Amino acid sequence: MRMKDKVVIVTGAARGLGRAFAERLAAEGAGVVCGDVRPCDDTVATIRSAGGRAMAVKLDVTDMAACTAAAETAVKEFGRLDALVNNAALYADLKGARFDQIDEKQWDAVMNVNVKGIWQMCKAAVPHMRKSGGGSIVNISSLAAVHGMAYAIDYGVSKAAVIGITRCLARELGRDWIRVNSVAPSLVLTEGTTTYFGAKHEQVTKAIAGSQSLQRNLDPSDLVGSIAFLCSADSHFITGQTLMVDGGTEFL
Repeated sequence: MRMKDKVVIVTGAARGLGRAFAERLAAEGAGVVCGDVRPCDDTVATIRSAGGRAMAVKLDVTDMAACTAAAETAVKEFGRLDALVNNAALYADLKGARFDQIDEKQWDAVMNVNVKGIWQMCKAAVPHMRKSGGGSIVNISSLAAVHGMAYAIDYGVSKAAVIGITRCLARELGRDWIRVNSVAPSLVLTEGTTTYFGAKHEQVTKAIAGSQSLQRNLDPSDLVGSIAFLCSADSHFITGQTLMVDGGTEFL
């Protein structure tokens, strides 16, 4: 178990990718703090039923006090903090439109959650990682940041910013032996994807799968190994990188 005796916070852990990440990290031996604005009870129950260690916290990443409380709770409950997976993001309920017709309130909300939320969670977690002698931060970006995503400039720009945050923090936190990397998946078959594309879901997913070298859509299980690798000591000398888990769409 690669994460034995380690402690990790996963944001957006109530469903979809976040839940899959939390369950895999727990299976790797980590104590997992599952944070979300939604209840994480089902995620925690699944982990505990499999013999893992987990707890839930109500977490709005746009609220600095909530971010600080989540990090402090992790240390209080499990004794330390070693890793952070910044997965929480606005996506499913966004309304796509031409760039000049995106609603301004939606734009601001996307930047607040998808960008500022990561900054705030890092501010909350890093002091505790320093006390643990180092750690790993994994930020979830998207193929949209690299390939471009028409009619979703707010989402695409926010995910490009995630890569920027990753590179800047990797430079800054290396002296603390805190590694910072990001993962950029292609479209993943989750509840959020179904909601976002609505009636066009089947058409869009088929087209995206056809554009990949490995021609099928991603499932959350296709990503969990990459997250576990980047959180664990197996990647102890990797930082500042963006791992494209996209079936061979973009080659960096």
